[in-house]
Amino acid sequence: MLLISRHHALAGFRRRAGRWVSILRLLPSAGRGVLAAALILNLLIGALPTAFVILTSVMLSRLPAAAQSSAPESISSLATALVLAVAAFVLQQLLVPFQSALGEVVSRRIDGAAIQRLMSSALSAPLPVVERPDALDTLADARGGFDRTLPTPGDAASGALGLIARYGQLAGAVVVLGVVLNPLVALLVGAVALTIRFGQRGSLGRFAALWKSLASERRRVTYLRTLASGTTAAKEIRVLGLLPWLKERHTADSMSYLAPLWSGRRRILGPPFVGYAAAGLVGGAIALAALSGAATDGSLSLLALSLAIQTILIPMRFGVFFPESDVQTQYGMQAQDAMNAFAETAAGTAQRTDPVEGAAITGTAAADGTGPGPEEGAPRGSIRFENVSFAYEGSDRLILDGLDLELPIGRSTAIVGLNGAGKTTIVKLLAKLYRPVSGRITVDGRDLETIDDAAWHRHMAVIFQDYVRYELSAADNVGMSRPDRLSDRQATVSAAERAGALEVVAALPDGWDTPLSRQYRGGRDLSGGQWQRIAIARALFAVDAGASVLVLDEPTAQLDVRAEVAFYDRFLALTRGLTSVLISHRFSSVRRADRIVVIESGRVAESGGHEELMELDGKYAKLFRIQAERFAADSADPDQDAA
Repeated sequence: MLLISRHHALAGFRRRAGRWVSILRLLPSAGRGVLAAALILNLLIGALPTAFVILTSVMLSRLPAAAQSSAPESISSLATALVLAVAAFVLQQLLVPFQSALGEVVSRRIDGAAIQRLMSSALSAPLPVVERPDALDTLADARGGFDRTLPTPGDAASGALGLIARYGQLAGAVVVLGVVLNPLVALLVGAVALTIRFGQRGSLGRFAALWKSLASERRRVTYLRTLASGTTAAKEIRVLGLLPWLKERHTADSMSYLAPLWSGRRRILGPPFVGYAAAGLVGGAIALAALSGAATDGSLSLLALSLAIQTILIPMRFGVFFPESDVQTQYGMQAQDAMNAFAETAAGTAQRTDPVEGAAITGTAAADGTGPGPEEGAPRGSIRFENVSFAYEGSDRLILDGLDLELPIGRSTAIVGLNGAGKTTIVKLLAKLYRPVSGRITVDGRDLETIDDAAWHRHMAVIFQDYVRYELSAADNVGMSRPDRLSDRQATVSAAERAGALEVVAALPDGWDTPLSRQYRGGRDLSGGQWQRIAIARALFAVDAGASVLVLDEPTAQLDVRAEVAFYDRFLALTRGLTSVLISHRFSSVRRADRIVVIESGRVAESGGHEELMELDGKYAKLFRIQAERFAADSADPDQDAA
């Protein structure tokens, strides 16, 4: 038991030491000049209270002589001590606001650098990482600090600088007390003050660990609060009458988070502080008894007595909560730790094993340890899926099972199949958002894993089913596929014209400069079909900027069948000679593609041209006829036409 206790104590010490080392590493981000000014200022603020105590004590010791004698020297000596004491007090009061101001500058500068690191980690993280619940909890804690719902790393650094003044004041008081009263009494008072102080901080640390353990519950409550107060679900909440349910659910989830938090706080902060108060009482009593004895036997002068009384009170008040430092240094570094943990995961330094066939996923590095190769040009021969299998994390069901697929360069390939066949998964693997569990994808015979991610993405233009509707201007929404060319309005107009989006933009009040959201002044919302045309223009803009592989993952799902067929026919005509991959569950829409591939159960069931597959009279022909009959029935239905 003793060994276990020592082990826990050592581990706790290492954690605390590690936290302070991390804080010190943050400080250079504030800049040398600001950091030097903050250090000097906090040292002054820590020293001035001791100077005030000494000067007031000197003034008191000179008061009897000045009262008994009207000599100018006595009056001048008393006045000098008084003026200096007042000056020390006034200077301290004047410097305190600058302490806060400099602390804010330090905090902002460090947070600015930290936010850049967080954004870089979040945006460069592999997609499987940011979809993991544990990674989302960690990211929420890291982001919470920069949303100002929690102290930030900059607050922690600023709070640490504030402790210089606090501990400087304690050190000055202990030294003075040791000189005028007794070194042992001074050490005792200082030790008691530090014991109470470290005990309080230790309790705060244990409470922080409890708070961290409730990350999932806290994120659930935050989601419900955001859902109820935002615009995303506002219509459904009102139409479906979800408000009572949301209130009840929010209360229940809040209590599942707060109840253990309250219980733990009582356990952590209650009984220990009784012991700390008792230790403070005993230490203070011993010090005051020693002071009383020294004063009674006449061994203390008036100066020494005044110094001793005032300096004893400083350590006795030291165990209190420091509002400028304690929460900041504790919880600010928790956000920093969460950010570091997420950055580690995003960088792939913490390997994990996929449940299917033990495939290791290690960030952007290849599974076999091969690093990214040099930047490559556009593919020239073919892109192949060679015996590729894939399963999503947490599932042992293979979405793709030994898939062999060739995408010829310069031709259009339509990938069709029923929902759940694995069509979208093929797109995600092609875009290097996920890695195969087994098998490989090659570009002109080279393993895709050895091609740099950024270089490959520059050669791709992808529209996913759940494409992003940016709350930015119409021009930005089109140009977002190549932000380095956002100012090229001519290319923006050209892409929009080919996508059939010019009419949409022309109807906007400020044209290309109109924000595509009613949440902004002068903004407008678009219909689903209009948004799809903007998204397609975004992909074509990337093509104009050099992308040579265009992937459309059911971008026309919200268009009716006629409009979808017309779009694909026009699209294939416009992109002839370009490598394009069309994903659809409507077989009739992609009949003009150079090659049609039918996916079933994660494998290629059939492939060929439309006429060839119809003559084969297999799965494609059967499903094509079924959908064609439904299309004919809908066309003959007058109510359908009216709709």
